[in-house]
Amino acid sequence: MYKFPSDLDLSPLIGAFTTQVLVGQYDLQFYFGDSWLATQSTVELTKDQSVVGRWEPGRWPDPAFHDVMNVAVTQAIVKDDRNLVITLDNGLSINFTDNSDQFESMQIRIAGGDMIIV
Repeated sequence: MYKFPSDLDLSPLIGAFTTQVLVGQYDLQFYFGDSWLATQSTVELTKDQSVVGRWEPGRWPDPAFHDVMNVAVTQAIVKDDRNLVITLDNGLSINFTDNSDQFESMQIRIAGGDMIIV
């Protein structure tokens, strides 16, 4: 993705459960019901404003990523053009960062739409 658009509608994620987390060598993918997010840049899990887990390309995610499974999304916001935060019912937040001006670092498909946002 080349920065997050300010008008990105993430409302279909609200209430959806994290059904899958897929780990590739250089990407991490999340399924929230029928919506999907894949990233090739660092992801941090936070709880009470403290980092409790981290994934970066080329390494296995920290064990805290197990705690996102089967938990409902309560909030999904674009904080700014580089940061997207998905908050879960158990208090965890998944923090996505678009950290590249040269390459796609994230792809998003929102439920009900055929288009993949890159």
